[in-house]
Amino acid sequence: MFDSRLSRRIRSYLTRPLEESGDRSQLLLGRLASWQVRALETVSSLEQVEFKVFSQWGEDGIIDWLVERAEIPAHLHTFVEFGVESYVEANTRFLLQNRNWRGLVMDGSVNLIEQLKRNQRLFWAHDLSAKAVFITRENINELLVEGGFSGEIGLLSIDIDGNDYWVWESISAVRPVLCICEYNAVFGDMWPLSIPYDRNFVRTRPEYRNLYFGASITALRRLAKRKGYTFLGTNSAGVNAFFVRDDYAARFEAAIANTALFPSKLRESMSESRRLSFQRGSARADLIERLPVVNTETQEQHILRDLKPLYSDEWMQIIELPRLVKPAELLSNANSDLA
Repeated sequence: MFDSRLSRRIRSYLTRPLEESGDRSQLLLGRLASWQVRALETVSSLEQVEFKVFSQWGEDGIIDWLVERAEIPAHLHTFVEFGVESYVEANTRFLLQNRNWRGLVMDGSVNLIEQLKRNQRLFWAHDLSAKAVFITRENINELLVEGGFSGEIGLLSIDIDGNDYWVWESISAVRPVLCICEYNAVFGDMWPLSIPYDRNFVRTRPEYRNLYFGASITALRRLAKRKGYTFLGTNSAGVNAFFVRDDYAARFEAAIANTALFPSKLRESMSESRRLSFQRGSARADLIERLPVVNTETQEQHILRDLKPLYSDEWMQIIELPRLVKPAELLSNANSDLA
């Protein structure tokens, strides 16, 4: 029988040149976009500088522009990102390969981190550390220090699809200049909400419909303010929020005309059988309305449906289709006008 390990080695040997060529092409195009973005002294909002090389929703361009404007000193060209899966798609990989920053990445999946470590080029060409660990608010500071990161760093990116708020609240080992944190736009923009803390939380439980995780943008903005950070805006997909430490905030005062916060139009809801159900708009919240949330300001626990409305008028106008007017209504309106 043909050795399956040998088969994998041969396949890896044959496909590696194609993968490396693809990476070079991506990086070349990304660098061209980066030069264009860096030239912008002012922007209407962060949406204007979005582009993606390895990020999912245009974060590469936003990060590159923020780093350029912040003028972070060379000794702070460091990052930490957790919730990276295999690092094929991540917020900091372009930062690593384009600007050659030093970094630590972590994910709860041993298999995905092992998959990342097989990309030896990333590890010999760059100062990158990777650790497989399930992150909690109890262990995060110890993990950072053990990984060689403490005090000031350039950037922190948080995306763990669960206890994001509680973990960020607990971080004291590092003081990043820039912070990126995923928010759950399904929770709306009216209340400071998070899932209750559960160190064993997993987003993929069937009753969570893939929609119950993380915290609202309002909760993260208030937490950031308490920790000494200024809100700069979100990406247009309504997924990640960006913050700068207050002592660097003056560099952005005239640079961003509108610190816009966008709702999400993602249709990632799932049925209990784990199939995509493509629910949209405010109806996504209906699927998880019986689940508990915590008001992060008062620490009071509520059922999500008791807090409706969750969305401001501005967000509702974006996420909901305009109501279709029936022909009978048009006729009725026309008759009333004639009268």
